[in-house]
Amino acid sequence: MASLAEIVAAPARAPESPHRRIAERETGESCSLESYLALPDRSADRRIEQARAALGSSAVLLGHHYQRDEVIRFADFTGDSYKLAKEAAGTNSRYVVFCGVHFMAESADILVGAGRQVILPDLNAGCSMADMAEIGQVENCWQSLERAGLGGDEVMPITYMNSAADIKAFCGERGGMACTSSNAGASFSWAFARRSKILFLPDQHLGRNTAYAMGIPLDKMAVWDPYQIHGGISPARLRDVSVILWKGHCSVHQRFLPGHVDAVRARHPGIQVIVHPECRWEVCQKADALGSTERLIRIVEEAPAGSSFAVGTEIHLVNRMAARFAPQGKSVITLDDTGCLCTTMYRISPQHLAWALERLVAGEVVNRIQVRDDVKRWARVALDRMLEIKA
Repeated sequence: MASLAEIVAAPARAPESPHRRIAERETGESCSLESYLALPDRSADRRIEQARAALGSSAVLLGHHYQRDEVIRFADFTGDSYKLAKEAAGTNSRYVVFCGVHFMAESADILVGAGRQVILPDLNAGCSMADMAEIGQVENCWQSLERAGLGGDEVMPITYMNSAADIKAFCGERGGMACTSSNAGASFSWAFARRSKILFLPDQHLGRNTAYAMGIPLDKMAVWDPYQIHGGISPARLRDVSVILWKGHCSVHQRFLPGHVDAVRARHPGIQVIVHPECRWEVCQKADALGSTERLIRIVEEAPAGSSFAVGTEIHLVNRMAARFAPQGKSVITLDDTGCLCTTMYRISPQHLAWALERLVAGEVVNRIQVRDDVKRWARVALDRMLEIKA
């Protein structure tokens, strides 16, 4: 099975651009990323706009919901990770500049097809949840399941979209699939129609909330800890449970606690609490509704004027929802007053974006994300299976 080292993110030369001399004149002698990071805030805005104008339809810019406002304002498309990858696949742009995190850029590279290049403005923009499941650990888990008498005939591997390409490929090659938070329930139903158990990774909370909503009791779920021998689960326990949950989580959504729900209801009687299913089970049980980022937006969108919501998700999205719906007489606040910032998503700055775009104008592709063909093949299988079922 492929390792993380097989996923390459390296500079590549693009064909000579007619705008190269313009870009060199604009940027001066130094075109290093370090020289851009020294730019004052907002000074990159004009350069981003000029570079985008010069590139025209040859480049499409994607901005994830959790991206900072200073960057997402330039996006051609905004949304969650899978929606953005599909949007990119539906365009004819040669370059896809993904303002998100690493696994999202990988998914775009898998879906956009040959002859197109995906760029991540900052290679340090990763996802702590995705990093909690490494391919070697997952392979060791699978071998342990086989030694316990539970192989591919009984266990269906499903991975959340928030995972590395090699994890998606692992699932695809073993008959499994990828899923989003929107269609996790349908994915579980698909899996149980074919096998008796599910190995769900890397987010234990989404897996637990999904299984519980389907009527699976908590005692029929077990958490696999990759840092313990045999995952910390006895063979007898493994044979007894229906869902094996990988010990991973979103660092943003796990911060929300049941006490936050109680406190916001006490301060704002009648408020509706809506949270992402990456939140803890105890929080989701106290909430009025669960939903992906797209569904959370839709819930507020469809609510009547005068409605008020406390939203359990990343603070940039909550703040944009508050500003968007305030003119409609709807109140949106965060579930946790301290705010929950996705620090890895925040790494991409206007300076990073200006650098990546101006290098494209100059004929140079930087921070290209490429998934190896063998990994891409099976990861695409996992994604295609996901597309075959309805949410």
